[in-house]
Amino acid sequence: MTPPQDATRIFSALGHAARLDLFRLLVRAGPEGLNIGEIGREIGLPASTLAHHLGMLVEAGLVTQERRGREVMNRAQLAPLRGVLGFLDAECCAGLARGHADAA
Repeated sequence: MTPPQDATRIFSALGHAARLDLFRLLVRAGPEGLNIGEIGREIGLPASTLAHHLGMLVEAGLVTQERRGREVMNRAQLAPLRGVLGFLDAECCAGLARGHADAA
């Protein structure tokens, strides 16, 4: 199960429209991933902005990068996201301890 601090980091990384678009693009790309040039063409962000957003996703564990010669391949990692969903799902329908004053 994902600890709360990991969930916070993952939600924070996905909480920006550009990073969410970037992550979704890498999910669609599948296990081969995309190099930075391909991502830039698809997303249309300047290189420095793209590097910043990729760095945030890498730091959150949502993207891995692998150097292949002169290019860097970027791949979405779904396990951390699945861990967060499991973290939230574990709380589903667990109920709350409520006193009589809280019931209304």
